[in-house]
Amino acid sequence: MHSWTLHDMPDLTGTTAVVTGANSGIGAVTALVLARSGARTLLACRDPERGRRAVDAVRRAAPQADARLVRLDLADLSSVAEAAEQIVGETGGRLDLLVNNAGVMALPPLRTADGFEMQFGTNHLGHFALTLRLLPALGVQGPARVVTLSSLGHRLGRIDLDDLNAERGYSKWRAYGQSKLANLLFTTELDRRARAAGRDLVALAAHPGLSSTDLGQAGLLLAGRTWAARLERVSRLYTQPASVGALPVLYAATLPGARGGSYYGPAHLGETRGRPAPARRSRPAQDMATARALWDASARLTGLSADAL
Repeated sequence: MHSWTLHDMPDLTGTTAVVTGANSGIGAVTALVLARSGARTLLACRDPERGRRAVDAVRRAAPQADARLVRLDLADLSSVAEAAEQIVGETGGRLDLLVNNAGVMALPPLRTADGFEMQFGTNHLGHFALTLRLLPALGVQGPARVVTLSSLGHRLGRIDLDDLNAERGYSKWRAYGQSKLANLLFTTELDRRARAAGRDLVALAAHPGLSSTDLGQAGLLLAGRTWAARLERVSRLYTQPASVGALPVLYAATLPGARGGSYYGPAHLGETRGRPAPARRSRPAQDMATARALWDASARLTGLSADAL
């Protein structure tokens, strides 16, 4: 596949996009590029102060950009509901692109505001609930896309439908793998349901490869392992910058005629020129029966209708 860079971004004037976790890393780059390309961009962030700084950074880099802040804590379903209501209101009921980017990784045992295991609750259930609540604005007044970030770490995951919240034992990497596998299964099932409903909506997934972001810091600091956090920062010298890691996300978000259910990542690990390409899924990530069962379980856990689409 030919090299694809930020210079290949199309003109997005007249479109509206939402990016979760847009205050740093892949999300910040994604939001900036979308806004610079003409999209009205809503930066959905947990921390209002960091979110305001991110919006200011976009406006400085692209003075003509329409960038706005939405307060969103994916680990709190009441916050998800409030954010979705604000987004639907600000978009006038039309949303062209939702990028489910925010996430946490390898945390010590923690619970969300609603009692879910933190990684599964944030990475999957929060985005599941946000997407379902935004369905009234997605693909009803023109074509729309939902791009959800997964990870190479999905290969570590297995979906345990009888213990989604790790009540029988906790492994931080197993929990992370399950959450990222859930992101892929969610994408597959969302796309299937959208097609069945005749909705002008495609769902895609992407992963950034080995990128230099703050994702690995939170778990180490919460566990009191400051020395490991410092070592993790040094290790970023050997990974690609977030500006390159965001390329598969932007590719999935804007590639003309992209096939629903597709999964993109860097063509090669450590890629520095940025060549998005179809990424490999683990066998569990291709299990349609599990995708449907996970959808139903997620709807039950979040109190939403499994038949929302």
